[in-house]
Amino acid sequence: MWTATRAQVLGFRVRAQQLDRDAGTLDDTAVLDLGVQDTGPDGALWALTLRGLAGPDPAELATVWTIRGAPHVYRRADLAFVATATAPFSDADAGKRIFDAARPLKAAGIGNLAALDTVAGAMRTIVREPMVKGAMSTRLTAVMTQPYLRFCLPCDATHVYEQPFRLAALRAGLELVPGTSPPVLRPIPGFAPADDVPARLDVVRAYLRLLGPATPRHVAGYLDAPVTDVKARWPEDAVEVSVDGETRWLLGQDVDRLDGPPVTTRLLGPFDLFLQARDRPLLVPDTARATELWRTLGRPGGVLRDGEIVGTWRARKTGSAVAVSIEAWTAVTPALRTAAGAQAERLAAFRGLRLASLDLEE
Repeated sequence: MWTATRAQVLGFRVRAQQLDRDAGTLDDTAVLDLGVQDTGPDGALWALTLRGLAGPDPAELATVWTIRGAPHVYRRADLAFVATATAPFSDADAGKRIFDAARPLKAAGIGNLAALDTVAGAMRTIVREPMVKGAMSTRLTAVMTQPYLRFCLPCDATHVYEQPFRLAALRAGLELVPGTSPPVLRPIPGFAPADDVPARLDVVRAYLRLLGPATPRHVAGYLDAPVTDVKARWPEDAVEVSVDGETRWLLGQDVDRLDGPPVTTRLLGPFDLFLQARDRPLLVPDTARATELWRTLGRPGGVLRDGEIVGTWRARKTGSAVAVSIEAWTAVTPALRTAAGAQAERLAAFRGLRLASLDLEE
């Protein structure tokens, strides 16, 4: 069995996710294999910018609801494979991913995968051109039967359960129009799910490659899938790695990449992949700090410095400028202040604004 320290694990992830590089291409940007979550004002495009992919051709990217029902960005050329790779592994897996929507389906004798196909078929029929989610939901609700519907207190209306709605969209060949709020769905030209999935897009392998070493439970937590389904798809070439006495796994080809973290500073978005690992205590051992970083509402970004999360950050737009505030968990040295200032300037430029101020406090 191989052995890795916490520093080696964090260093591996920084390099695997290319957070230490200055430039790259669409084809060689590794996080696009697992999908880049597009949540918040500094979503997928900021995550790609941090990995050296600035100003990608929008036509070569696509946004779809996939893992955990969240919007993720992929290479458009991969969408047929992504639809197959991110689909539930089994009927039990589908039931876990759609949460409380599974109960009325079970009571009605409807399988979870069959239910997703039914919802997808209706969506495919309804959406022939770009359509706002609310309008599409209204039309979908009108053609679905009771097991698919619920009364929503916040909306004070009856509509299709949210997770089946989201997870069926890609099955229906629908993508999200980037930057729309509320979301707008549109058909994907010439879409059809692929029969086979390249190894680089297999979600279990991709998790190990980008967020390893990990356990089946970590991967299952990331996917919202049952651990048994993940174990059934565990890569044969995964090798055991002991991390702080816990047995984890890493793809055999990646073991020699376990090394200390490179010197780098980044302002990670709240839903950046580096922060999506399901072993949060390893990433942020302090419970109070972890609670602040992974707040349910109003989640801040994380300040990455040399493999460690050393604080949180927020940005506030004021006119044509942006003010960045950082709460540091470590001593604010001149080097940290200089590096944080450079990244704040980078964020402002990304937003097309000037940096009004940087407030960096311990």
